[in-house]
Amino acid sequence: MMRTHFELDEVEEFASVKDLLIRRCQIWAAEHGMRAEEVMISAALDSRHHSRDGRLAFWGPGQVRRLLLEWIPQRVVADPDVLDAAPESLLTLLRYLAASGLRDPRGAGPAELEAAVAEVAAEYPVALADPLRQSVGKFWARTALDNGVDLTDRRALERFQRDLDAGRVRYDNDLLDNLVKAQFLDSGPRSYQERAFAQLPVALPPAAELAEAAAKSRVVWQLTRLAGWVGADGRQLTAAGHLRLGDARELAGLLETEEQEMKVRSSAEMPRIGLLLAWAKKARLLRVSKGRLVRVAKAAPVLRDPEALWSRAFEVFFELGAAIGVPAATWSASSLLVETFDEVLPDVLNSAYGMPSPVPLARLKETVWLTCQEYFVLDQAGDDVRQKLWRRLVERDLLMAFEVLSELGVVELSHGVPDELYFSDLQGAEQPLPPEVCARLLRGRDKPDLLIELTPLGLRAVREQMLADGRDVPLVGELADAPPAELLGVLAQHYPPEQAALELEGWLTAHGGDIAPLLGAIRACPFRTRAAAMLASLVEVRADGRSMLARARHDPALGPIAVTALLEAGDLRPEDLTPQEQLSLLAEGLLVLLELGGPEAVMEQVKEMAGKDALEMVEAVLSSGHAGHTAMEELRILVAEPMRARVHRLRLVRTPAPGSHGRHGRPGKKRKR
Repeated sequence: MMRTHFELDEVEEFASVKDLLIRRCQIWAAEHGMRAEEVMISAALDSRHHSRDGRLAFWGPGQVRRLLLEWIPQRVVADPDVLDAAPESLLTLLRYLAASGLRDPRGAGPAELEAAVAEVAAEYPVALADPLRQSVGKFWARTALDNGVDLTDRRALERFQRDLDAGRVRYDNDLLDNLVKAQFLDSGPRSYQERAFAQLPVALPPAAELAEAAAKSRVVWQLTRLAGWVGADGRQLTAAGHLRLGDARELAGLLETEEQEMKVRSSAEMPRIGLLLAWAKKARLLRVSKGRLVRVAKAAPVLRDPEALWSRAFEVFFELGAAIGVPAATWSASSLLVETFDEVLPDVLNSAYGMPSPVPLARLKETVWLTCQEYFVLDQAGDDVRQKLWRRLVERDLLMAFEVLSELGVVELSHGVPDELYFSDLQGAEQPLPPEVCARLLRGRDKPDLLIELTPLGLRAVREQMLADGRDVPLVGELADAPPAELLGVLAQHYPPEQAALELEGWLTAHGGDIAPLLGAIRACPFRTRAAAMLASLVEVRADGRSMLARARHDPALGPIAVTALLEAGDLRPEDLTPQEQLSLLAEGLLVLLELGGPEAVMEQVKEMAGKDALEMVEAVLSSGHAGHTAMEELRILVAEPMRARVHRLRLVRTPAPGSHGRHGRPGKKRKR
C-alpha cells in the first residue's frame, strides 16, 4: 500500500513513496496557491523517517521543532531563499497531509500544528544562522558551494577534493575543529534519533478504575502517612542527616515496614525506611531544612490526590537505584544495576509492555546482565568467582526493584511455568541472545519461575513514558474521534486484526454505527494502494466483510479494488469479468504501478504488454471512466503526454514516399529500357 511508515532498511520503498508525496504535494500546493519547495518537503519527510517512530504523517509541536531547529540547520544545504521558505513549505505539507486523509490522527490537530509552526518560525532564522548547529558534512558541502562547486557534478567534487588535499581551499579551521569536537563528544544538537520498536495496541480500563487502583497502592499509602507523620513542624535529624533511631522505629511501625525491632545502631541501617524517605524527597513531598525533615508546602494538593501522588512516585522511581540496591554489607560495593538503574529499568518495563502473558524473571535476568556488561568494561578473563558475584548482585537488585514496583502497583508478581512464547525465538536461525544464554534458558523452560506482568496502572504509566520518548504506542479507543480516512489508514498500517476490530467497533459506536462515511473515505482516497488497503482492513474486521466486498464490485469508485480483492481471494475468475471490468482492472494496475514505480515503470510495462500499440493502451485506460481522478490525471500528465510527444516527434521525421526506393529530393531522369 501507499504507506507512511517504513523500516530503516526499506530504502527503495521509502524513496518511492517520498517521490510520490513530494510530487502530489507540489501539484496540490500549486492548485491552492501555496509554496512547497521540493528540498524542504524532502527534508521534512526524511526527518520523520529517521526518528524514534518513523511515522511520516505523525506531527506535533515536538516534531516541528526538531525539523526547523535541528534537522534543517544541521543537515540541509540549499539556496538561502529555499531555506527561508522552510516554515512555509512545512505548513503546506501539513495541510496537504490533512486534506488527502494521510494525517495520523494521533498527532496534533491542524490548528495546533499551525500555531506550532508560527511559534518555531520565530526561532528558525537564529538556529539557521548558528554555524555550530551544522554537521561536519554540511560544513564541507557549504564550503564546496562557496568555492563554486556543483554538488551534483562528480568531477567537480573530485577536483574540489584534490584542491582541498593540496591546501588550495580556504575554510574556517576553528569552526571545523569545534564541529568535530561536538560530534566526537556528542555535545551538539542531535537531529538523528535511533528507531524504536512499535508497540502493539493495548486496552486500558476506565479512568475511574485506574484512580481506584492508585488509591489502593501500598506505596501511596506509605508516602501519605509519612508526610502526615512529619507534620507541620517537621522532625529533627541527627548531625549525619538521618532520622533519630527512636523516630525511625516509630515510623517503621506506622508504615508497617517490619523494621521496628531490627537490631541497628542507626536509622540509616533500616533499608525500607531509607527507601521511603528517599522516595518522598525525590517526589518533592519532603525536604531537609536547617537540620529538620519538613514537608514541601506545594506538595499538599498532590498528597490529597492519590492518582497524582502515584504518578509522581512512578516518575521518580527510576532515580532510586541507590536506595533500592542497598549493599548487603557495609563493605559491599553497589551492583552494576544500581549504577545504570535509570537507563536499564525503563527498558525492562518496556519489554514487558503489551505482552500477552507474564514475562519470566529468568528471561529478564539474562537480558539485564547482558545490558549491564555493555555499560562497563569487565575483566571477562578474570576471576570467575568475581563474575558470579557481580551477576548475583545484579539479580538481587533486579528482584528488589520488582518487589518495590509491585508495592507501588506497577507490576503484578506470580509464580508458575512460563508461557512457551518466551522460548519460541531461542531455537531459530536468528537467535536474539548469545547461544549459551539461549541454551541456559531452554534448559529451564519447564521450571516454575517468578512471572512479571504490568498492571493496568503500569501499562498506562509505561505508555506515557514511551509517548514522551516519541514512540508509537497505540491505545485501543484513541481513534474514536478520528476522521474516517485517517482511522482506516492507521488501522490498515499499524493495527493487527483483533485490535483493529475493537477500534473499529468503538468508532462505529461513537458515530451511530454508520459505515457509509468509511466507504466514502475509501472512495475519496487519492492513493490507489492505500484505498485498497483501507478496504481490505475494513473487510477483514467486519463480520459481513465478504458480502460487503461482493457488493462493492458494482460500485463505480470501489469496483476496481473490490474486483482485484475478489480475484486474489479466488471468489472471482478472470473469465467472470465484464469487458468494462477488465478495462478498469487494467487501469487499476497501471495506476498502482505509477504510484509504486513512477512513470518510467508504467511506460516500460505498457510497451512490454502492447508493443507499438502502447499509446493506444494508455489512451484506452484514460477513457475507461476509472474513478481515481487524481491518479488518472497523473497518468495523463506523466505518462500519456510524454508518449504522445514522442510519437509526434517521430512523425515529423521525413520518410521516403511510396515507390521512391529511398531517394530524396527531386527525382532524376527516367532510365530507358
